[in-house]
Amino acid sequence: MLRFVAGPDGAVVPDIANKLPGRGVWITANRATIEDAIKRGAFPRSLKSGVTTDPELANQVEALLLARCQGLLGMAKRSGDIILGFDQVRAALRKGAPAWLLEASDGAEDGRRKVYALAKALYERVNVAGALTSEELGMAFGRTRVIHGALQAGSLAKAWGHAYGRLAGFRPAPEDHWFSAGDRTDNPERSGGPG
Repeated sequence: MLRFVAGPDGAVVPDIANKLPGRGVWITANRATIEDAIKRGAFPRSLKSGVTTDPELANQVEALLLARCQGLLGMAKRSGDIILGFDQVRAALRKGAPAWLLEASDGAEDGRRKVYALAKALYERVNVAGALTSEELGMAFGRTRVIHGALQAGSLAKAWGHAYGRLAGFRPAPEDHWFSAGDRTDNPERSGGPG
């Protein structure tokens, strides 16, 4: 779910961190629901005020959710909870299960399959996040591009999973189609978990 509030200028503001003051309205974290709420005039009714709603609100939310995901990955890098690079990720997989495999949406299929096959051979459950491009992942880590990553278990991984689940409501999550139906990843944050 995503919270929205009326800003000081009377515009609807997404409250990604759930910290802004004032009356809020909660909406399912996906593009179609927000676009429908805009069309139906749901924000002024729910917020009980004459707020204005930018027609680009869903795009603004996506940008904020992407920034949240990138910020969490940057924190994971600073805390040493992330492994980057094809060989480094494969070596880390042999030492322990990651909370998340990060695969750039525009990365090569061959490399992605090799990393995933190793993870699946070693561990029963493998969460894969593939909705960020190599450039978007690179920005999170201060690099030009990042293709493969492994996020270690911990509080940052849990926060990342929640943030990624919300972002996946606004853009395609290609990991749902990368692997065969019998070998698909199980991302709990996107299957009935908190929005």
